[in-house]
Amino acid sequence: MAKMKAPRLEKKPQILIKHGHKREDPYYWIADRENPAVIKHLKAENKYTKEILAPTKSLQQSLFDEMKARMKEDDTSPPVFKNGYWYYSKVKAGKGQSLFYRKKESLSAKEELLIDENKEAKKHGFYELVGFEISKNNEFMAFAEDIEGSGVCQIRFKNLETNKVLPVVLLDVDGDFAWHGNNEDFYFSQLEQETLRTNVVKKINLLTFKQELIFQENDPTFSVSVQLSQDGNWIFIGTYSTLTNHYLFKSAETDEPFKPFWKRKKGHEYFPEADGNEFFIKTNLNAKNYQLVRCPINQRSPEHWITIQENDARTLIEDFEVFEHHLVVQEKINGLSQVRVYDRANYESTVIPPFEETYTLYLADQNDGENDHVRIGYSSMTTPESIFEINLRNFEKTLVKQAEVQGEFDSNEYRSERLFAKAQDGVEIPISLVYKKSLFEKKGTNPALILGYGAYGEAIDPYFSAARLSLLNRGFLFVIVHVRGGDDLGTEWYEQGKLANKINTFTDFIEATEYLIHQKYIHPKHVFAVGGSAGGLLVTAAANLRPDLFRGIIAQVPFVDVVTTMLDDTLPLTSGEYDEWGNPKRKKDYHYLLSYSPYDQVKAQAYPHFFVSAGLHDQQVQFWEPTKFVAKLRDLNMSDSVIILKTNLKAGHGGAPNRYEQLSEAAEEYAFILHFNEIESTNHSNIR
Repeated sequence: MAKMKAPRLEKKPQILIKHGHKREDPYYWIADRENPAVIKHLKAENKYTKEILAPTKSLQQSLFDEMKARMKEDDTSPPVFKNGYWYYSKVKAGKGQSLFYRKKESLSAKEELLIDENKEAKKHGFYELVGFEISKNNEFMAFAEDIEGSGVCQIRFKNLETNKVLPVVLLDVDGDFAWHGNNEDFYFSQLEQETLRTNVVKKINLLTFKQELIFQENDPTFSVSVQLSQDGNWIFIGTYSTLTNHYLFKSAETDEPFKPFWKRKKGHEYFPEADGNEFFIKTNLNAKNYQLVRCPINQRSPEHWITIQENDARTLIEDFEVFEHHLVVQEKINGLSQVRVYDRANYESTVIPPFEETYTLYLADQNDGENDHVRIGYSSMTTPESIFEINLRNFEKTLVKQAEVQGEFDSNEYRSERLFAKAQDGVEIPISLVYKKSLFEKKGTNPALILGYGAYGEAIDPYFSAARLSLLNRGFLFVIVHVRGGDDLGTEWYEQGKLANKINTFTDFIEATEYLIHQKYIHPKHVFAVGGSAGGLLVTAAANLRPDLFRGIIAQVPFVDVVTTMLDDTLPLTSGEYDEWGNPKRKKDYHYLLSYSPYDQVKAQAYPHFFVSAGLHDQQVQFWEPTKFVAKLRDLNMSDSVIILKTNLKAGHGGAPNRYEQLSEAAEEYAFILHFNEIESTNHSNIR
């Protein structure tokens, strides 16, 4: 077999100086998606990736066929009742995206098609319906669309009586918006052209198409949003940064101006909902893990608060829903969510016990006018995505719908476990894992794919994946390490994995992996790691620190050029994320970010196999970050491992919206893992 050479990215001398420190970045020049030389290189990388993976072509097809065979190709989502109509979506065999419908009053009524993503996708290289809202009189639909994968949307309007789209398009907008109760005025947030920060809220009148500026946020570290309250009586304008948020609000029925909910205070995050004459508020004021309070709508200051649920160091309040007779709270204890139900007559509470050892639970979309039942979403690493309805009076639960896994699937053939690894500083790191019982022996013989994220206080809860069965059925363990940086164990867990504590995220991942090896769960030479975005930062940083620990890395749109990106406040997200990563314009932050930035820390050592992905239109992690990272890896790698880059030239951060394309991408990654899990490193020296 002829030796295949990887594309070589041209080097152009570039010295970057900050705080008297010099960095050489010969690939700095590629940050231009309009440059033909850049596009040529990305296409060459895609061609090389295809060549490298050519031996896995039949395996990819087998994996794709397996995954598709488990998919219920004709399916309908659980209907949700809103303002007199039942809303639901469908997927159809051979169609990659969803169709959205409604029925008036009864599920036996005539079906009305609202929008067909498949039809719209034919007009664009990329198409995703980001969201839609119906006017109070049920006559107009506003819908936000992403037509290039960048996350920047356009909003159009449809007259549901005539089935005609109105001749107005709102460009450069976000996917959140709110209708006024007069069915004419529509509030939306718009983005700055350069940074793509949502900085203004506007109103458009659907009769005159006249637009009016309502609010502008001038602090570059804050973005804005607009939304309707749960009861539909209030319009909220939200301003938010990493650690702080604030609201202005007004009646959705009158022309009164917006007024501040409270005064904005650094570090204060709160989330209000209304019901009747009361606001219910989740707030972290003097409450690190949040407290839940209520107060009269016109007496919102803390002296008028009535505490419902106090702050607890062991319990994180995640979400809540207000019902006529009950208040339902989603809370997390020891890394697992549970439901607590308050009786609004006396505010005594009852906890609904968990179903399994490790699982994912959340408050789902609720039906309007349903006062005695709450819907929750539930899954585990062995239980497919399910929607349950729980009676709030007697706590009986009814399965509304469970995702069907076609073919021969028996959840009893698989086992999930929850373990705790001890970090060097004594902290116990939660681990969730799943395996097929018949293929698992606790003798250190099983390969594993280990997932991590660890940023923004976002937890990755143990979830089900039908596609993942293709790995489990081949003897792999799938593992989630709940590293510090997420909020798995509360706000303190998040704070221990951010800013000057960020190193904990990486060492937690490494130490949890070592624990699984020492406990004989997994084979020390057959460990693969996967992470996307900030999770891509995690796995690439871990590979820099301990390349010997991993056989392969799947880095999906990874945030790897941390210092350069955080120094450029013209990029989307940068200025709003100083509280997450630090501000490298400060010398101390600069050097700390530099100490772990994966691109800057690539060095001459033996690296594992890498499959890195990027999106040309990605505005969250710009395509040049993974591209530069791959080029530098190849420059300094001292092993004969394979390093490949695949760039989706039509999509952005979230990848392809088409479910068949998503399966194809998963099959490609799994084939990479299975292929390089089997062959010895000496057998692939010809494919560097």
